[in-house]
Amino acid sequence: MVASDSSHLLGQEEVRDTEPVLDAPDSDEEMTTNRPPMHRSVTDGRAQQPLLKDEHRRLSNASFGNGAASEGRPMLHHHTRRPTVRSSGTEHNAEQDTRRKYIIASGFLLLSLASFVIQTETAVYIAGELGWDKPYCMLYLTHGSWSLLWPVQLLILRLQKRKLSWDAFWRRHVFLLRTTAQMVESQDMHVTSRRSPIPYMLKTTAFVTMSLTVAGGSWYLAVNMTTASDLTAIYNCSAFFAYAFSIPLLKDKLRFDKVFAVIVAIVGVLVVAYGDRDEGKHADGTPGKGEGQVNNRLLGNLIIGIGSILYGLYEVLYKKYACPPEGTSPGRSMIFANTFGSLIGCFTLFVLWIPLPVLHILGWETFRWPTGETAWMLLISVAANASKSTYIMKTHPSKPPK
Repeated sequence: MVASDSSHLLGQEEVRDTEPVLDAPDSDEEMTTNRPPMHRSVTDGRAQQPLLKDEHRRLSNASFGNGAASEGRPMLHHHTRRPTVRSSGTEHNAEQDTRRKYIIASGFLLLSLASFVIQTETAVYIAGELGWDKPYCMLYLTHGSWSLLWPVQLLILRLQKRKLSWDAFWRRHVFLLRTTAQMVESQDMHVTSRRSPIPYMLKTTAFVTMSLTVAGGSWYLAVNMTTASDLTAIYNCSAFFAYAFSIPLLKDKLRFDKVFAVIVAIVGVLVVAYGDRDEGKHADGTPGKGEGQVNNRLLGNLIIGIGSILYGLYEVLYKKYACPPEGTSPGRSMIFANTFGSLIGCFTLFVLWIPLPVLHILGWETFRWPTGETAWMLLISVAANASKSTYIMKTHPSKPPK
């Protein structure tokens, strides 16, 4: 009996000495030499019983303490709790990042709306109160200011990458723009052609800028003909017309809920524009008989209505011919969008000045340089438009500047 007890103690001592060390090297030879026997000693009363059950119980005792040992829980449960804690922490961080992105996007949306209101009110004030009714010249100066988008963006990027040499920074920037332009031309993220994208970008810039000028000209033409509320309500229908054009041009699926939303939106615009119409008031809402004002309001609403349709077409053309393909990183898309907006501004400045003398000679729009209060208000309107375009391209790079 004494020999059996001593043999049993030696067996336990042998198992205790062969406890695995996590920091030791994972060697097959060491595992073979240190591995305990598969069965107990013959002198043990529990001979031919595997040691695996006792080994699991011993490891459970070492990991969980006495309480865990009494329950006989395996060590696997101890290891599966830590990833659960880490995964919950990761999910919490992801939720915080998502919430932060929504907050930032909401802030940019509010700033964009404020910029649009400032641009509209200043344009109405310049054309109506100050008498500087020059729709094409105002459009020329506003869209021409977009040429500053790329230099300002380049300055910001350079400040962010101050540690890089100028040559390395410039090569990376040009490479990014060139490869993105090739992706836009091929509508494929995997660029295989070495052909220069410059001819395509020049043609696309001219085509998109002309469509924007026609659509934008209607907005500036209607500024002095209708009210600011009508102008804003009808102009914002461009998003719904963009969906209508996206079905044949972008091959989007026709969905009943979106069609219904478009119909409801158009009805809402008509209610906003004509729900409070009073023949005994001027177009700006002041009392009095204003037959000419009322007729101008109707004409202005028709013009901005056509412009809203053209704006919707412009958005779809921009997305089809000037946007990187799906899956492009937001940073790359934003840099390219600002650069393309700057190309639109340059095309406006260097090409679309031609109608200015033509309109002046024909007497349709006599050119007169803005001065005094008109110049300051026009500067505010241009800055508001540039800010709105920047906010849009910051949050939605696939949306074109307006």
